[in-house]
Amino acid sequence: MFNPTPAAARPIRQAAQASGAAELALRVAAKKDAAGEMRYGMGFDDPKDEHMKLDQEGVAVVIGGESQELLFDTVLDFVEINPGESNFIFVPTSQPSCGSGLVTTGGGNKGATH
Repeated sequence: MFNPTPAAARPIRQAAQASGAAELALRVAAKKDAAGEMRYGMGFDDPKDEHMKLDQEGVAVVIGGESQELLFDTVLDFVEINPGESNFIFVPTSQPSCGSGLVTTGGGNKGATH
């Protein structure tokens, strides 16, 4: 199952409130690029009937069918990358990973999503 940490849920809820997206769900997506590297994205969206719906840490999350397997047993965290610079990271917990296994979404510390 996909799980945001409490540290990730806080800025997600704050971003939803600040952007007027409090009624929307957080859509999380994953795909492998041509080189086999995992790419992640997230943003606020209306849930569709065919999407997996979760309520984790007070955040409504939706995951489309094509991303469900890739995000299985993945943790979304929000960590300080450098002093004063925090970012979201995706951490696969049960899949073999390349490199460190940590992939940031970019976007800084305001809950910006890609």
